[in-house]
Amino acid sequence: MDPRGQADRLLDPELADVDGFCESRRGTVSAFNGSEPTIEIAVSTDAEQDVISDWLAARLKDGVQPHEISIFVRSDAELPRAKRAVAKAGQKIVELDANTDPTPGFISLCPMHLAKGLEFRAVVVAACDDEIIPLQSRIEAVVDDSDLEEVYNTERQLLYVACTRARDHLLITGVEPVSEFLDDLRQS
Repeated sequence: MDPRGQADRLLDPELADVDGFCESRRGTVSAFNGSEPTIEIAVSTDAEQDVISDWLAARLKDGVQPHEISIFVRSDAELPRAKRAVAKAGQKIVELDANTDPTPGFISLCPMHLAKGLEFRAVVVAACDDEIIPLQSRIEAVVDDSDLEEVYNTERQLLYVACTRARDHLLITGVEPVSEFLDDLRQS
């Protein structure tokens, strides 16, 4: 299954907008035919960094250029964790923001909320740990059950968008205990 097909498992088959209109997602076809996504659960952040580093090295050996690779994390708090993984691979990083584009010779790195509209041949969605996605501070701030559902939906959507930025290769990593959302991705 391609990265888009795998990511589709995160969302309901129908999406409702704020006006209550439902849109069916059934029959959505991906224009990409990448390899099946890899999900790696590590026992520590050091082990996760090794997994990412090895995966990056393999993609580069396959001919993927550094600027065709990106790493997405849930928030700025996980950026140092991703930077250490890229450093272990001996590669340079450019942090993307609203004013920075991917740069030849550099692996791109940014939080998931900046992923929309981007596309890379190879993507790592890292640090998919419990309490990171969905973000625990957002859950704890909820006062109403309907707001809790909205938090879960937007957190799922963030992960979905990050995963669908991959054209050919997708690696999803986390450290035990991992995000409950990964269960949806691992369903066969």
